[in-house]
Amino acid sequence: MKKKIVLPTDFSKNSWAAIIYASELYKNEEVDFYILNAFQANAYTIDTLIVPEPGQPLYEKAKEKSYLGLEKLLVKLKVHGENDKHNYYTVSSYNTPLEAVKYFIEEKDIEMVIVSNKGATDDVDTILGSNTIEMMEKVRNCPVLMIPSDVSFKEPNEIVFPTSFRTHYKRRELQYLYEITKITNAPVRILHIAKEEELSEDQKEKKILLEECLDGLTYTFHYLEDSDVNKALNLFVQSRESEMITFINKKHTFFDSVFTKPMVKNLGYNATVPVLALHDLRN
Repeated sequence: MKKKIVLPTDFSKNSWAAIIYASELYKNEEVDFYILNAFQANAYTIDTLIVPEPGQPLYEKAKEKSYLGLEKLLVKLKVHGENDKHNYYTVSSYNTPLEAVKYFIEEKDIEMVIVSNKGATDDVDTILGSNTIEMMEKVRNCPVLMIPSDVSFKEPNEIVFPTSFRTHYKRRELQYLYEITKITNAPVRILHIAKEEELSEDQKEKKILLEECLDGLTYTFHYLEDSDVNKALNLFVQSRESEMITFINKKHTFFDSVFTKPMVKNLGYNATVPVLALHDLRN
């Protein structure tokens, strides 16, 4: 059964790099890729506050630009090299990137979103850049793989998985981590960062549960004593030259104090490696 992956684009070199990363990551898998461009026509006047609608010049101009951009991308993909296992479809949506992605996930039963962390100006505050951070946080029923703008594809040497050992893990939550490790042969490095030296009895039980969920994968446990989780995670990744980070963005747990929006924003904007945001399926 073919996978379904959506690739948001603003036609920038950064979003193109994310598309190529996705095609290389899944080069041996059968995938239907949906290249999604969300367009808007917001040049309405303050006096009238009239949002352009279908048939009006501003709307039609924005729509045409979107369609032409998607057609050029398909041509560019053919020039880059075709893969018999991959199909590419284009989608033009009059919406914000975040809302367009959320709607399309439901409509097509999408399994993953792969997107650049920056838009046309290398700025997190561009339309695509800022929405990537929102996607990592708010797309709750589909994993989001964020690709830094300056990263070219190579098989990840390892995937760093920070954890508090304070929440229940479910196999289905880790499905896509499991999948990526299988297709890339990358081991998982489970990283616990905390002030305390020893795990509590409850944490030890959660650790055992996590081991059960990762059965069949190659993984190791690592521990760092530090009160600054963000700094410690970055140092760990840099020192080992790790090539991917993943985390489960759980709600109402210990990680609310770790992967809060500022932390997600830091990962999304400042990460030098791809970041896979998984989600607690009970939310």
